[in-house]
Amino acid sequence: MKIAVLVSGGGTNLQAIIDAIENKTITNTEICLVYSNNPNAYALERAKKAGIKSVCKSPKEFENREDFNKALLQILKDAAPDLVVLAGCLVVIPDIVVREFEGRIINIHPSLIPSFCGTGYYGLKVHEKALERGVRVSGATVHFVDEGTDTGPIILQKPVMIRQDDTPEVLQKRIMEQAEWKILPMAIDLIANNKVQIRGNKVFIEGYEEETVF
Repeated sequence: MKIAVLVSGGGTNLQAIIDAIENKTITNTEICLVYSNNPNAYALERAKKAGIKSVCKSPKEFENREDFNKALLQILKDAAPDLVVLAGCLVVIPDIVVREFEGRIINIHPSLIPSFCGTGYYGLKVHEKALERGVRVSGATVHFVDEGTDTGPIILQKPVMIRQDDTPEVLQKRIMEQAEWKILPMAIDLIANNKVQIRGNKVFIEGYEEETVF
């Protein structure tokens, strides 16, 4: 399976994918493209070190959003991935891309959806809101992408306990380490090995029971 990974920043989830492919935690998979909207994203350096093709195009380079959306679609079509992985990508994925790759785009979100998700909930903002609300448990979710925001079928979730002295930065790091870097590679491997089916707005995973704890 060929995957395109879309990033905007440091690329820690990209690195988790690269490492998991290398150590065979993810099987039957290769990264055919890393795309970033941010020319200063360290993720591009990670791709270069790993010998992976990368493309950087910012919406700022285009006269309007429609032109950028068409360019992004063409970049992805040229790479011809079987799966598109949003790994800390802060660009709103346009509907034309969602339709072209229907059922073949996944995203990692740093909360237990449906909590702390949707428009405006990204990066540190998610963790700030979770701490403001005083919840005891947060975590991460891998889900398919549809035309809504964080509304697509959920593939995997992993809870992470919140500590009383957590700051948004500390909580972000722990959720990355304990949840994101584990369930994103796991979801990719499951899809690569044809163990994931979407039925309506639910995901069914072959060989996984409801009681499975990741």
